Amino acid sequence: MEVIVVGAGIGGLSTALSLHDAGIPVKVYEAAPRIEAMGLGIHLQPNAVRELTELGLGDALMAISVGIENLGFYSVHGKKIWSESRGSASGYRWPQCAVHRGDLQVLLLKAARERIGEQNIVTNHTLTEFEQDKDGVTLHFINSETRQRLPSAKGRILVAADGLHSGVRKHFYPQQGLRFGGQLMWRTAVAVDAWLGGNTMTMVGHRNQKLVAYPMRQLPDGRVLGNFIFELGQSGDGPPREEWNRRIDKAKFAHAFADWKFDWLDVPALIQAADSIFEFPKVDRDPVERWSFGRVTLLGDAAHPMHPVGSQAGSQAVVDGRVLAKHLADHPDRPEFALQEYEAERLAPMRDICLSNRNLSHEIIMDLVHERAPDGFGDIDDVIPAAEIAQRAEAFRTRAGFDVTSLNARESHSRNRGCPVLRA
Repeated sequence: MEVIVVGAGIGGLSTALSLHDAGIPVKVYEAAPRIEAMGLGIHLQPNAVRELTELGLGDALMAISVGIENLGFYSVHGKKIWSESRGSASGYRWPQCAVHRGDLQVLLLKAARERIGEQNIVTNHTLTEFEQDKDGVTLHFINSETRQRLPSAKGRILVAADGLHSGVRKHFYPQQGLRFGGQLMWRTAVAVDAWLGGNTMTMVGHRNQKLVAYPMRQLPDGRVLGNFIFELGQSGDGPPREEWNRRIDKAKFAHAFADWKFDWLDVPALIQAADSIFEFPKVDRDPVERWSFGRVTLLGDAAHPMHPVGSQAGSQAVVDGRVLAKHLADHPDRPEFALQEYEAERLAPMRDICLSNRNLSHEIIMDLVHERAPDGFGDIDDVIPAAEIAQRAEAFRTRAGFDVTSLNARESHSRNRGCPVLRA
């Protein structure tokens, strides 16, 4: 019997490819009627790019993405607080990539269809319930459009990669809701002239008034398609709705950035040029004590939903899948033990990242600068020592599992070396 993955997003498809790489049969069930190129930008840190490269997708990934070689923090006045090299420019054996989420989805889906077989990627199946016994897990579905019951499926393992609103997670933690971080985010993509060399991830402002900007696609006319995320703090508790992803009028937030016209980026102009702007709350869920329950486990946003700090959510989902496949291949006759080993390796560091991200992790230096020098500064060293910033940045990379020395030296997770197939 095969492993069943519920959810065909970035985490679900990359996990399916990792399982296939390890010689483990896999079938993917997706609730959406069609798997389409949707969304905006996503950042992949070198630890995730390494895993995709070892799956044979490195060249294809680089062809659709922008290699990020610099990270820059800037004040609300557009003055540089800190910059550091990233990806290949900082000594990694793998680049750091910014890519349109839809382009990445198409890349993973194409590879999955070629390797796993199109018949093993099933859409329009909403999981309604499941049960497990000593032999496996039985899943029950309905048609996502008609709501009619569909044939059940049985697998040896169930991997829940069904995202922030995971039904499998809710089964085990029915009382847990979303936790609002206090900020609303507005996301858009705009074709603009390249800024700061064309390969910089840029963060401007502070916790309650911030812009995150990075190029995610090179355009034929020499410009770049930039991914832009605007954030503003909200007063009151403002409990978020369960579903967000709606277009809004840019006037809702544009006024807060009206004077952000810097010599390296004209923010009001790019807001004006934006066609579609989508609103999201900054949310996560409290970390949980367990991901694995017998033959069922959680992965990606279903396991560790986190604030989008440090470009971690998508990257860590890719790594989850590789670690999970490694342990299942190492223990083909002990699947429940393999899930426990996966959890033991991944849960604690992901819990720490989730909690750290609530306090902005290394990005907290932007808040410190705003608090200490709200009217601007002449020399950043008079506001915050460079050594303190560097220490925070390195601590973040270590905590997230992609400090350059460890990542470059670590043994490959790839199990495509004649590993045994999971046995019933």
